[in-house]
Amino acid sequence: MTAIDRRSAIALTVAAAAAARPAQATSVAVGASALRGTGDLGIAVERGRGSVRIFETTRRTALARVEGLGDLSHASAVFSRDARHAYVFGRDGGLSKVDLLAARLVARRIQAGNSIGGAISQDGSLVAVANYEPGGVRVFDSESLEPVADVPTGAKVVGLVDAPDQRFVFSTWESGTITIADFTDRSKPKVTRIEDAGKQPYDAMITADGRWYVAGLFGEDGLALLDLWHPERGARRILSGYGRGEQTLPVYKMPHLEGWGQAGDVILAPAVGRHEILVVSMRDWTEVARIPVHGQPIFAVARPDGRQVWVNFALPHNDTVQVIDVEARAVVKEIKPGKGVLHLEFTPRGEQVWLSVRDEDRIEAYETRSFARIASLPAEKPSGIFLTARAGRMGF
Repeated sequence: MTAIDRRSAIALTVAAAAAARPAQATSVAVGASALRGTGDLGIAVERGRGSVRIFETTRRTALARVEGLGDLSHASAVFSRDARHAYVFGRDGGLSKVDLLAARLVARRIQAGNSIGGAISQDGSLVAVANYEPGGVRVFDSESLEPVADVPTGAKVVGLVDAPDQRFVFSTWESGTITIADFTDRSKPKVTRIEDAGKQPYDAMITADGRWYVAGLFGEDGLALLDLWHPERGARRILSGYGRGEQTLPVYKMPHLEGWGQAGDVILAPAVGRHEILVVSMRDWTEVARIPVHGQPIFAVARPDGRQVWVNFALPHNDTVQVIDVEARAVVKEIKPGKGVLHLEFTPRGEQVWLSVRDEDRIEAYETRSFARIASLPAEKPSGIFLTARAGRMGF
């Protein structure tokens, strides 16, 4: 064997040995953690201490806490397009941007006196905040949190959602209008107001396809329905007799419409003041059935495949969660997680549901096939639970 042949043989032997060894993973530190994605992350709002608890759903572990977010007694959150950042809306008018990977507060802006929620635009470039005081919607650049626009209303804003074509849609409590703000040109937003939408809208939701905006009405029976494909047709009343006006039961807490469970061509909606879930056909927006439940429902949240809807309740029944089988239109399981179950959130493919148990200082996860509890993590007075899967969903 020549010297060249020997060198070639040695090289082949080294190469073969290297190929036989498992590839060595490399990691880059991000804060105190190894490099990771954001797809399985979530936050739980810790309303008592003005913080959010970051956790992950794959191994079901708590990762970090971010503090200094102000008054979170009625807080919600949306996520950036890449799911790295959470935008948290506080009751003190604070808009906070949180880096989920670095577990730190990036920026915070007190933009009003009292805010109750927000939305992120279709392209992820704008964050809008709904305000009680002084009213109106303020819009900010999602990267810098610099102001972009102010849409005054002179009234409390509720039911703010993002909609297709770079639009935000919201309702106003005192004036009973629905407003569409088109930010196709962010320097010159186009504002369209739908008058006489209904008396005292208190919350709203948008269907998963982005076409239908539904506002709950506190001051009259029924709800307001707006077709966002044809807003020029105005809002029309649906589900007469469902709303607040003819309730005989005391209303302990108004249900959240953004938690309506859309399953196929029906929506399962909490009935105001009643111990019932309404089944509503999306074909003609009529009630087709009612399902008796444990108490006054707050959230009715559909599993992503539409087979189940999980329901929590107002006081004095807020220690209970019931599971409805959509096909059977009946309760098939009752769970008692503990006092103060406030919010529910499914993982993207629906194998887990996470919920907050405020009065017992923990968040929990359940397996949706067996209903077994699979995780319990400490959290201080948790309320809203938000998973990064919302980054790819409309109206969330």
